[in-house]
Amino acid sequence: MRTTVGIIGGGPAGLLLARMLHRAGVDCVVLESRTREYVEHRQRAGMLEQGTVDALRACGAADRLEAQGLVHRGIELRFAGERHRIDFPALTGGRTVTIYAQTEIVKDLVGLQLAEGPPLLFEAEALAVEKPDSDAPVVRFRHEGREQALACDWVAGCDGFHGISRRAFPAATSRTYARDYPYSWLGILADVPPSCEELIYARGERGFALHSMRSPSVSRLYLQVPNGTDAADWSDERIWDELAARFAIDGDWTLARGPITAKSVTPMRSHVHEPMRHGRLLLAGDAAHIVPPTGAKGLNLAVSDVSVLARALTEAHRTGSTQLIDRYSELCLSRVWQATRFSYDMTRMLHAQPNGDAFESRMQLARLRRITASRHAAAELAANYTGPPLPA
Repeated sequence: MRTTVGIIGGGPAGLLLARMLHRAGVDCVVLESRTREYVEHRQRAGMLEQGTVDALRACGAADRLEAQGLVHRGIELRFAGERHRIDFPALTGGRTVTIYAQTEIVKDLVGLQLAEGPPLLFEAEALAVEKPDSDAPVVRFRHEGREQALACDWVAGCDGFHGISRRAFPAATSRTYARDYPYSWLGILADVPPSCEELIYARGERGFALHSMRSPSVSRLYLQVPNGTDAADWSDERIWDELAARFAIDGDWTLARGPITAKSVTPMRSHVHEPMRHGRLLLAGDAAHIVPPTGAKGLNLAVSDVSVLARALTEAHRTGSTQLIDRYSELCLSRVWQATRFSYDMTRMLHAQPNGDAFESRMQLARLRRITASRHAAAELAANYTGPPLPA
C-alpha cells in the first residue's frame, strides 16, 4: 500500500488532518487501532475555541456543530461564596467559545471520511515507523489478521500520548518536559439539564469543581479528588452532595440533580515533547503534548497543530518546498508552551493543594481577586481561554 501521507491515529487530530488534506488534493491513509464504535463513543473534551470552530467550518465539517453547538460568551468564577462572570466578547473584541462534544466532532469527521475521503482503516494497529529520517518512511501495521506496510512520503503521528509515533524519535535528540499534579478529576455525565448557562469554575477549601455541559439536557461535571481514586467508591448521592457543597454561594442557586450515566477519573499532567518533527515523521496533538483539562486546551491545540501541518504538507506536495515543514515544530511549540502555561496557571489557581499550605491558599485567592477586580487581568484570562487566531 502506498500514499503521500500516512496518518497514525483516527482521533480528532488525525481525522481533521485527513479532511484538510483531502480537500487540498493530497492523498492519505488513516490507521486507527480501535473500532469505529470505540472511537465514536470515548468521552473527551467539549470546549471549542473560536479558531477551532472556524477550522471545522472551513473544511466543511461544521453542519451539526452549527445546529447543535452551544455558543458561550463567558465563564463564571466562584470562590469565597461569591460568583463573578468573565465576559469574553467584551474583553476580546467579540470572541466566544462553543460547547460541542469531541465525540460528536469525531462522528462528523468519520462520516465525512468514509463518504468522501481517502481510506480510513479501523482496527489497524500501527506497529512501527521505519526509516523516518529517509525519503521513504514506512508504517508497519496489523489489519485483518495480517501485517502490512504503508509506504509514505510523510508520516503524521496523531496517535495520542500512548501511541508509537513519539517512540520513533531518537532519544539523543528528544527532550521531554513533564509535570504530574497531586490530584485527579472525577468526571460524570448526567441526564439532567445544566444548572447554569455557562461553565462554572469553583475554587474552595474542599477542592475544585467544574460545571460544564454536553447539551441542553446533559450535564458534565467534575470534582477534584486524590490521585488513585476509584470512581466506584463514589456513590451517586455522595457525588451530588460534594458538588453542591463546592458550588455553594451566598445567594439563591441550586444544583439540579439527575441520573448519572458515566463516571471516570482523569489524572492531571503536563507533558511536552520537543521537537515535534524527526525527518519525515511529524507529531500532532496528544502525541506531542498533554495539558491538564483546566484550561480546556487539549483538543484546541490538536486543531492548531494539524492546521499548520496540513498547510505544510500541501505546500510540499504542490511545490516540493519544505520551508513550512522545516518550521512546523517551531510554529507549533510556541503556541503549545503558551497553552501549557495558561493551563498550569489555571490549575494551580483553582485546586486545593493536598499539603494544606495556607500561604498557597491565600495566593490563590489573591490571583482570583485580581482577575475579578482588574479589567486587564480579566482580559488576559479571556484572551487565553478563547484562544488566539490559528497560525497563518
